[in-house]
Amino acid sequence: MCCVIRRCFVGTVLRSARATQLVTFCSIHNVGSTNLRQMDGIEAGKKAAAITAVNNHVKTNQVVGIGSGTTIISAVQRLAERVKEEGLKVICIPTSYQARQLILENKLTLGELEINPELDVAIDGADEIDADLTCIKGGGGCQTQEKIVAANAKEFIVIADSRKDVQVLGTNWKNGIPIEVIPMAWRPVQVQIEKRFGGKACLRMAQRKMGPLVTDNGNFILDWKFDKTDDWWKINTELKLIPGIVETGLFVKMARVAYFGTPEGTVDIRKASWL
Repeated sequence: MCCVIRRCFVGTVLRSARATQLVTFCSIHNVGSTNLRQMDGIEAGKKAAAITAVNNHVKTNQVVGIGSGTTIISAVQRLAERVKEEGLKVICIPTSYQARQLILENKLTLGELEINPELDVAIDGADEIDADLTCIKGGGGCQTQEKIVAANAKEFIVIADSRKDVQVLGTNWKNGIPIEVIPMAWRPVQVQIEKRFGGKACLRMAQRKMGPLVTDNGNFILDWKFDKTDDWWKINTELKLIPGIVETGLFVKMARVAYFGTPEGTVDIRKASWL
């Protein structure tokens, strides 16, 4: 039996100029017999970050970009709650087939970029986020559509559990930077990346079928396992100049705010240093 429970959480907010302050946020959730404190620590962190971001950034009459991955599930659920409880009116733009299904399953209004080319806010997860809020995205293979949606939003907000919060990229995420490539070009692109930037660029293989993984756009993915950190803006620009590369999983100077949920259910909110 699912009951409605009011929960309040207190989190640490906004590490800016080494200063911190506290925020209290309250929300109503259909959580049944499970609440944030009883959840697995990682899931509690994801849920807390997602709820806080949706509460803080989504307003009525907005066009909202919906990201992909496990963390975004809680964001969509919270958005659906607010639509039901507050009469919120939002149009949701998906970044993948998974995001589209989440929007429809939660009975939210589905939009598309052809009709809504300008978004108010986009909310998405990340595989890793450094001190400048540069993100590695694309572990699930959706980085191209995710970047298109994020680039057309006034605000791009990242949500993640605290494991994803690092000083330099590559600290915890060891799978490399996903790079989407035209299928016929994957091998020459692989050679170019390794010659010019070092490291190893590996063709991502499908998990439950033979052959390479195919993206929603019909392309392949190279996972570039870099051997040193550098000027990510410069590297991202140079990578995209290689013929055959469609898009990279480097999101540089795009995320304005990041929400990191802790195993205790608190949330650390950090603004980008480049703003």
